[in-house]
Amino acid sequence: MKIEIDTHSHTLVSGHAYNTLREMAHMAAEKRFKGLAITEHAPKMPGSVGLYYFQNLRIVPREMYGISLLLGVELNIMDAEGTIDLPDHVVEGLDISIASVHTPCFAGERTKEVITQAYVSTMKKDCVDIIGHPDDGRFPVNYDRLVRTAKETGTLLEVNNTSLSPVGFRANTKDNVKEMLEYCKKYEAMVVLGTDAHVDTAIGEYQYAMEALKETDFPEELVANTSLEKLRACLKRSR
Repeated sequence: MKIEIDTHSHTLVSGHAYNTLREMAHMAAEKRFKGLAITEHAPKMPGSVGLYYFQNLRIVPREMYGISLLLGVELNIMDAEGTIDLPDHVVEGLDISIASVHTPCFAGERTKEVITQAYVSTMKKDCVDIIGHPDDGRFPVNYDRLVRTAKETGTLLEVNNTSLSPVGFRANTKDNVKEMLEYCKKYEAMVVLGTDAHVDTAIGEYQYAMEALKETDFPEELVANTSLEKLRACLKRSR
């Protein structure tokens, strides 16, 4: 399986990543990708940028080194109501959006019921294209309900390579991803493979994500970013 566009990466402006946008694009070109999504952390993540950064992304070229750039955001899911930390109309003006639960940003109980409801509420937003790393055992999820809602709302679910790394900090990710993938097969829900690259060398490195797909015999047709055109067609904002 060939992945043409990495859907999840961060630059220096996210506050805890290590390369510029141009360096990230150059590495994607060196690795012969066709596209790269730059999805900076939204404002509630400590150390990240503010509202004006995302409002001003229209001035940045969408192609560098022959790489198509999708400039977007990784939103923070703040509570069970699916509150996100940018206005919907700002997110709608970007090229792509991920929404994720992060430890410094989520307010509320971390029970399976509450976390699942947070994802469900978020997926109902037309401006949210992808749910990022819904694999962290510190935030337990009802994967049956998660995947059914993703299918109903046209939201993509992420298989996050960083989560699956042996040096990753999220809990029980491999078992959780495999459970999610089995439900995605059952309901024919689409996924994306994202590296969550915070350094340029991590772009396009999918070793652990690919292992999870292989172990679950996951069908290629349910992977959205095997081509740039396929991914664009799967984003809510493209419909």
